[in-house]
Amino acid sequence: MARKKKKSLRYLPVIIMALVFAGGAFLYIRNWWLERQAGMIRYREFGIAVPTNYTMHGIDVSRYQQTINWDAVKGMNVEGIKISFAFIKATEGNSSIDSHFKRNWRKAKEAGMTRGAYHFFIATKDGTVQARNFVQSVKLSKGDLPPVLDVEQTYGVSKTVLQQRVKAFLYAAELAYGVKPIIYTNSDFYKQYLKEEFDDYPLWVAHYLRPVAPRIERDWHFWQHSESGRVNGIAGKVDFNVFSGDSTQFENLLLK
Repeated sequence: MARKKKKSLRYLPVIIMALVFAGGAFLYIRNWWLERQAGMIRYREFGIAVPTNYTMHGIDVSRYQQTINWDAVKGMNVEGIKISFAFIKATEGNSSIDSHFKRNWRKAKEAGMTRGAYHFFIATKDGTVQARNFVQSVKLSKGDLPPVLDVEQTYGVSKTVLQQRVKAFLYAAELAYGVKPIIYTNSDFYKQYLKEEFDDYPLWVAHYLRPVAPRIERDWHFWQHSESGRVNGIAGKVDFNVFSGDSTQFENLLLK
């Protein structure tokens, strides 16, 4: 009897390994299916889950990404997902210029990347003066994205004053470039401070941990869905975005 028991136990490690493998395979397939059902697929190369219902993917960068290899960014292709566009920080407030803007602006174009420039808005400063800083620093050309105003903090000013200064920036930028600027903000800030007054401007909205789309009532053009992605050519983490339409609609948005 003792010998028979010992003989049957010989196969126990193999059985356990088979069960562990089967369980792991089941969990992998289950997660794979749930991700697709939720509209997100996690890619090891990007380090994040990427929305599957969009064809145009992009990033936004500033000096915090340090020196970028734009050829590597442009050349990245993971199962058909490419980096099609990049928003680049240009200016902030009345006089600040991002220390990496000139290089990023030039190198992105040389790599064939569709590029856009944005201004980080300081609500305590005059909107027209801030627009002048941006216009003097950014020369947009055919094929570029419209100028972007990044407004996401009040710095203690009232809603009325904030809106007045934002309007002043947008008016001056549209006058300089001949195209409506894009507003960047997060979904909660838009609802609380910008809703209705700026609904006719293109919107780039930040809203993380959403599987399919940002939670916002109005139409939007771009969605920043993650702040922790990874891309070839960039050493640290980077924000990921998608465009709401197809390639034709994207082309129609570019400067003519």
